[in-house]
Order: sequence, then C-alpha cells, then structure tokens
Amino acid sequence: MGPRFHTELEAVYRDMRQAHGSVVPVELPGDVPAWLVIGYREMYQVTSDPVLFPRDAGLWNQWDTLPEDWPLRPMVGSRQPSVYFTVGDEHRRHLAMVQGALERVDHTELRRHAEELADRLIDGFCGTGEAEVISAYAKPLPVLVLARVLGFPDSDGPELISTLGAMADGGPDAIHGYEQAIGLMYRLVERKRQRPGADVLSYMMAFPDTFTDEEYVLDLMALTAAGYLPMADWIGNSMRLMLTDDRFAASLTGGRHSIAEAMNEVLWEDTPTQILAGRWAARDTRLGGQRIAAGDMLLLGLGGANADPSAHAADPADGLRNSNFAHFAFSHGEFQCPFPAQEMAEIVCRTGIEVLLDRLPGIDLAVPPQTLGRRPSPFLRGLSVLPVHFTPVHAQGGR
Repeated sequence: MGPRFHTELEAVYRDMRQAHGSVVPVELPGDVPAWLVIGYREMYQVTSDPVLFPRDAGLWNQWDTLPEDWPLRPMVGSRQPSVYFTVGDEHRRHLAMVQGALERVDHTELRRHAEELADRLIDGFCGTGEAEVISAYAKPLPVLVLARVLGFPDSDGPELISTLGAMADGGPDAIHGYEQAIGLMYRLVERKRQRPGADVLSYMMAFPDTFTDEEYVLDLMALTAAGYLPMADWIGNSMRLMLTDDRFAASLTGGRHSIAEAMNEVLWEDTPTQILAGRWAARDTRLGGQRIAAGDMLLLGLGGANADPSAHAADPADGLRNSNFAHFAFSHGEFQCPFPAQEMAEIVCRTGIEVLLDRLPGIDLAVPPQTLGRRPSPFLRGLSVLPVHFTPVHAQGGR
C-alpha cells in the first residue's frame, strides 16, 4: 500500500522484481505474511494447478493468529459455502447454478437497461457543463444495472454502493459494510421466494438442486462484489485513458473501434482488479525461486503479472494490445470469472462509455492528468475522481 503504489505502480512492480523475482514476500495489515505472485508464467502455473494451489482458505496457516476484527476477513473468506470459496465438487455445483443463471440473461435487454440507466444519470448533470465522472456516473451505473439484473430494486443501489465500497477498500468500515450488504442479500432472497421474477437470483433459486438461504446469499454477494467496483473502475480507467492518451482520441469523436481497444488496453495496463486473495499451498513447494510452505497464502497479483516484461516481448511498437486478450484481468483457470459474467461486464461498461460520449459533446479532462488520484485500495485500482467539462446540453426529457 502507500502512495507510491498508486502513483508509480509500474516502478513498484519493477523494484519488486529486481529485489525478489516473480514471487514477492509481502505483509498484509497486522503483519500477516503472504506471497504476491507477479510473474506471468508463475501466475499461469498457480491458476492452472488447483491441486497444488487450491482456493481453499481453510488451509491457511495464519487463521489462529488473526483477530476477529481483522479488516480483510471478508476478502479472504473461511470455508464459506459460496461459488467463490468452495472447492472441488461443491464449487462445481455452485458454479453450475450461478453460470446457468447468468447464461439466461438476455444481452439485448441488458444493453437496454444500461442505456436507460446511463441516460437517467447523465440527465442529472448534462446541463451544467461539468461533472465528476466517478461518483456521478461510473460508480452508480454498474450498481443500478446489476440491481435490475440480479433482482434488487433500484432503491437498494445507494446502500450497495456504500457497503461494497467500504468492504473492498479493506479499511476500518470493511466488516460493517460486509454485514450491511449481507443483510440486503437476505432480504432479497426472502422477497424472491415470495415473488420470483425474470432475474438472476430467481433463476438461481429455480436451479434443480438444493441450496440454503445462506448459500444463495453468499453466491449473490460474490456476483455483486465481483461485478460492481471492477466495472466502475473499468469505465473510469478507460475514460481516463481516452482523455489523456492521443492513441485513443478518435473514440471521442465517434470512432467506436477505439473504445474497444482502450478497454482492452486498460485490462492489460490498468486492470481494475490488481490483486486477488488468493490460493493456498497444499504442501511445501517452490515457486519462482521461493520456498513456499504448506498453508502459505499466495496473492494473485493480476496487474503485476500483466506487467511482466517477459509477457510483452512481441508487442507492437505502439504498445496497443488490439485483439490480444491473454491478460489476467479476469483471473484464469478453474476459478476465473465465469465467461457469461465477463460478457455482461463488457456490455455494461462499453455501453456506459458510448452513451457518455454520445451525450456530452466536447468532453475533456478538467484538471491536469497528474493530479488524478487513486482510491486507497491495494486490491482494486480505480480513480477517486475524474472531473470533466463539456458543452452543456438539454436532458433527454427537455429539462
């Protein structure tokens, strides 16, 4: 953590490689030891071997040392019966339910929701000629779209924003934010049991297998937490790139192909999910020249692995990845983000960016690029603010 992690990230990873190689000894809050994997090959090895490096938090050799209020407990989990923390047959059972529900989401309807909600948000500030994109648009848009698709009412959006944000930042409010979010999930499960609808949670509850309310809630939490801030940061980081990098200037004047290129470049260079916890060594082993003990935690340094120089030897001179999607932005292997969820995230984020550029002529950054700050989270990489100015326009309703 610390300011250099947010202002000189490329240099931080370079210094880590020089001092430790591709697997770095780090400390989590409270002097809790872990290993941060930042090598491309090592990341592939860890995420491709669920036997040697399972996602089984129960193996962790540090549980007995942790206080009950340790702020990263919600991020790590402890044998929780959800798609994110289960392993083996139980994980595959949860994944079948969740993935089956996501596959039933109509992409045309999803895009319509994203366009409608994007227009509603833009109507709130388009007449002023200025806006702060992160708080006014990039954060609320994914929450409102997810709320509709998963089954939440729109009115739950503001509470989801505050609770999930506190949880993801891993600060003193993390535990309280997690408890509040879980409460929202339980209430939604009860509502959908009484009145199911055409939404992801109802599809999950209709799956032909038996799950408890706790399992529905924790799977819903996994979908919501994994979708909200990464999508918000994907929108914000892509807009920052397009407003500050001449390679993507065409996207601001209608060149829609450049939006897709900018979004893919962000997944390589500025990926929203920088670090994931994690994997645990099933036995003593070696990785990247380091001795890993049984029960040690390995943090997946997705951003660090994407930046590994060995992964870019054949990059074109201009640095654009174009159609190269071999990044770790969605992780990799058995526990990667399900493909239907990746498709949904791309639709929501791209639609959000397109609508914003269509509606706000002459949009430009309102502050020097070097003054843009990052949220204080080592796990998720997103902007705190993104101030812009543009030519004022009427709201779609004529206001």
